Amino acid sequence: MWNSYKINVMNSMSLKHNMDILEPENGIVYPSSKIMLNLVNLKKVYPTDKGDYIVLEDLNLQIMKEEFVTIIGHSGCGKTTMLSMIAGLNSISEGHIAVLGKFIKGPGPDRGVIFQSPSLIPWMTALQNVLLGVKKVFPHATKSQRLDIAKHYLQKVGLEAAFDKKASALSQGMQQRVGIARAFAIKPKVLLLDEPFGMLDSLTRGELQDILIEIWNKEKITAVMITHDVDEAIFLADRVVMMTSGPSAKIGDILDIGFERPRSRKTVLEHNDFYNYRKHLIDFLEH
Repeated sequence: MWNSYKINVMNSMSLKHNMDILEPENGIVYPSSKIMLNLVNLKKVYPTDKGDYIVLEDLNLQIMKEEFVTIIGHSGCGKTTMLSMIAGLNSISEGHIAVLGKFIKGPGPDRGVIFQSPSLIPWMTALQNVLLGVKKVFPHATKSQRLDIAKHYLQKVGLEAAFDKKASALSQGMQQRVGIARAFAIKPKVLLLDEPFGMLDSLTRGELQDILIEIWNKEKITAVMITHDVDEAIFLADRVVMMTSGPSAKIGDILDIGFERPRSRKTVLEHNDFYNYRKHLIDFLEH
């Protein structure tokens, strides 16, 4: 019922010079119509008493529609800085970021974020926390329609019995489920995930990975996820992007993951390619 209220918050437009083909990435030229997220010559500089500290420099990355990309790299290499710039929460020193060809100028509902910490409002219920974003993104929907959207995604993450529980009464894993539901409920064009399972125990982490990928398989929202977990990076991704160590970090390598979707954890772990992928990523991180 609520599908008719999906809104297009960022209209598509051409990039500079109205190019139909964008610059090649790793020798591959992509039609601009297939690119959801485009990072071009990105640079981030923080002024310090000892001079400018360059976090990112000459960073270029193109992410396709309906693609799931994971990003790995050593702590401090600028992964979270890059993600916060895509989210519009951190200014761009040089270069630009475009969603469907339109340059970003700040935060917007076309980009949903799942943080490492769920960042819920503790005195609100799980349902009320999800409804906050839904009300902003679907202002013309009826109250009943907005409730349907919020409840739908809370059910998707297994919280149908926790609609009316305050966030402060939920476990860390349940709070992160609310965070996942909240991000999907606003129907973003791009889903940004900043180590969303980093603070969870291994069992809960695995459960939420499965929930995330199950919803993603149906929604097919372009996703960019930061992780320090090599196995997680391989299991979830179509491509794993490896960043060089900072300062002046950039894209060091990109690994295509060939497992078909939908994929199961058991099938992935039993596949010979899994260990080849794993070795490739670990070798990069160790050198």
